[in-house]
Parts: sequence; C-alpha cells; structure tokens
Amino acid sequence: MTQHSRDTPQFYLTAPSPCPYLPGQEERKVFTHLVGERAGELNDVLTHGGFRRSQSIAYRPACETCRACVSVRVIADEFVPSRGMRRIAERNADVVGDMRTPAPTSEQYSVFRAYLDARHHDGGMADMSVLDYAMMIEDSHVETGLIEYRLRGPDTRFTGRGQGDLLAVALTDVLSDGLSMVYSFFDPDAGTRSLGTLMILDHIARAKQMGLAYVYLGYWVPGSRKMHYKGRFQPQERLMPAGWIRVPA
Repeated sequence: MTQHSRDTPQFYLTAPSPCPYLPGQEERKVFTHLVGERAGELNDVLTHGGFRRSQSIAYRPACETCRACVSVRVIADEFVPSRGMRRIAERNADVVGDMRTPAPTSEQYSVFRAYLDARHHDGGMADMSVLDYAMMIEDSHVETGLIEYRLRGPDTRFTGRGQGDLLAVALTDVLSDGLSMVYSFFDPDAGTRSLGTLMILDHIARAKQMGLAYVYLGYWVPGSRKMHYKGRFQPQERLMPAGWIRVPA
C-alpha cells in the first residue's frame, strides 16, 4: 500500500449538482483539504491556480461541459475607482473597518442570517445554523482575518474601530501576494449604502497599504447577474488556460 504524507494533498471530485449561477447547467468541483504545517503555502499555490477556500477545504470547478467560471483578481496598485465608486466611498465616510482575529459572535450571525434570508434564501447556505456559521469563521489553518464594518465612533481616531451597529463583515485570507475575499455579507436593510462595493474598495486600499499586489475576488461568470459586479473593478487579471491574463477595461 502506498503511504502518503499528510502534507501531500489528495484531490477528490464531487458528484454533479445544479449550478448556482447558470440555469440548466450542472457543476462538479475538485477539492482537497488545507491542513498541516504547509496549509498556508498550499492555499497560496492553489489560489494562484484558481482554487477558492471554504473552511479547511480548497476547491475549484471541474464541470464536464462548462468552463464559465473564471478566477479574477484586481491589480491593487493600479486601481482607479470610477465616479460611481467614489460616490459610494463618500456615502460611507461614516463607516470604518476593523480587521481582527476571526471569532464568531451572535451579532455577526444576526446580520449573516438577515443577509441570507434577503439575498440567498434559496441558496446552498440558506439553512446554516449558528454552529455552521461558527465553523465557517473559525475552521481555518491559514492566515485569515475578519473585518467588521461599523459606523464610525467618537474614539475611532484612537482605536481604529467603529462603535455603532454592525453593518458588514468580510472573512479574508492573507496570501503572499494579495488578499483573498473568502466570504462577505452585509445588513440588507442598508442596501442604499452599496456595502458590497465598499468592502471591495476597502480591500483594495488595504492591499496597497500592506504592499500586496492583488485582491482576489473569486469567480466571475459571464452571463450570471450575481457575478456581473466583479467585472467593474479594473484593471484586473483573469485566469485563462495560458495563465493570468490582464483584460482590457
């Protein structure tokens, strides 16, 4: 019998299931476990190869008849916000993001639950319990941060933290060359703030400050309304068969 080191990744293939992005399509995923001392290094390599992380799993689409999912990353240092993005930033001048060690709270879960019920009530995460949420936040063997976005408080200048109600949350991996947005959600009652766009703008600013080249946004899917917004953040690179290719704005 062949012996495998726990640091040698083993890859598996899921059974077909309905595609959440394109009606009438089926999806399959190839995945592996991110565990052991080299989990961070493996997460780096796999992210560069188009994988995404969910808890201690790295996965990538492996659909038999479709190649629509395309990994995208924003070139942080060259990014220039559009006029609409600048307006969103100005509209949210009273919001501050605080990156901290990932730890689930009941307040986070309340916002998460409201977000799912309003935006993804028929999705694969719709029935996640508070324990499921805690696992999503805590189950990581790689360098991960949790950014809470709150209204600016009177002591923000000193603490860097907001003091108001929680508006949005982003779970983010820190890679060797960028920030990877694993999952984010926001208060659906604050829809006029465009908090999803705000969080991406904040990640781009953080990547610049940290000297990191990219912000990884996950998959862009042509024809999917859910993923259309990712194409607005330019300049960006997309992972093609020949590697990461810069695409025209």
